[in-house]
Amino acid sequence: MAIFSDGGVYAKLGVRHVINAMGNQTILGGSSPSDVVRDSMEDANGSYVEMRELLEKSGEFIAHLVGTEAAYVTAGGAAAMALSTAACMAGSDPDKILQLPDTTGLKGEILIQQKQRYSYDRVYTFAGADLITVGDDDGCTAEQLEAAINPNTAAIAYFVQPDWDDSVVSLEETVRIAHQHDVKVIADAASQIYPLDYMLNNAQGADLVCFGAKYLGAPHDTGFVCGSKELVDAVAANGFIGFHTGGRRAMGRAYKVTRQGIVAVIAALDEWFTMNHEDRLLGIDNRLTSMESGLKGMQNAESSVVQHDRFWGSTLHVKIDPATGKTAEDVLKELDEGNPRIWANSVGDDTVTFNAHTLNPGEEDIIVQRLREIVS
Repeated sequence: MAIFSDGGVYAKLGVRHVINAMGNQTILGGSSPSDVVRDSMEDANGSYVEMRELLEKSGEFIAHLVGTEAAYVTAGGAAAMALSTAACMAGSDPDKILQLPDTTGLKGEILIQQKQRYSYDRVYTFAGADLITVGDDDGCTAEQLEAAINPNTAAIAYFVQPDWDDSVVSLEETVRIAHQHDVKVIADAASQIYPLDYMLNNAQGADLVCFGAKYLGAPHDTGFVCGSKELVDAVAANGFIGFHTGGRRAMGRAYKVTRQGIVAVIAALDEWFTMNHEDRLLGIDNRLTSMESGLKGMQNAESSVVQHDRFWGSTLHVKIDPATGKTAEDVLKELDEGNPRIWANSVGDDTVTFNAHTLNPGEEDIIVQRLREIVS
């Protein structure tokens, strides 16, 4: 009998499982697909298909759902960003696609506002582009952004967040400026998926818009890009199927997606757009409120449920009394050292925060018990 035929794979490998109160973090494996998504993957597993046809049909389904001309399933949100950059530089031209990441003779610069610089913007360079910052840490004006556009500008990258202030040129204004100069805009809206109207506005807001499907309940290694048909077709040409068609040997061969993963993305999106989100958020609130109640009366800490305008809805904040001699990082370290391990987040030096949307039933009680042991 095969070693893993009766389950317990983590224990047999000597890997300790983690209670995930951080959220959909790459470092913890991203997501846990729902029953609907897992069933769709099992259904897809039953037979082979032509991958190009599956990508085309799934793209049509997604595009119809989010209101864009076209869409394409990718190996995560970062792959969507990298392929979008390649599409803006090389288009669907076989010779240019083959040339990447050498951008000699191609428009090879991606502009980004300095205040929008973030850890994932490096992905825009994977296909060979140079990332050029505009403005400074205090902000960027429309005039500065327009002045930075030059004959070598392939696209402007935009980091979508709900709380940018006026020091950042808005996405709408960025698109207007870019299009005046025949330049495209690539938007990273990875987790900007709720409320649904907000997600749709994001999806329709730029020439290419990238999402991480793990936030929707699809597998960790899936995402999608949506936008204009011409550019999405160029994304596909630079993708892993493009490597095998027309002799292109596209750089996107490294970003391969399984047929099961593609089906999982459309199943997750379908579920996301049809579920009762009020019930979903109420369930999260109830679990966090239960944790807050379980921590009442605990010495050396105060807890409160904090609401957010994000898809996970709310977070439990536990503020540690400095008299304990412990910082938030100390508490996180002790949570991780236990069995099972517990991972959470922190705000400042004294507050540990817990998300509930990635918890399994009953894990909130374990967290409360461990916190009482550590803090009290």
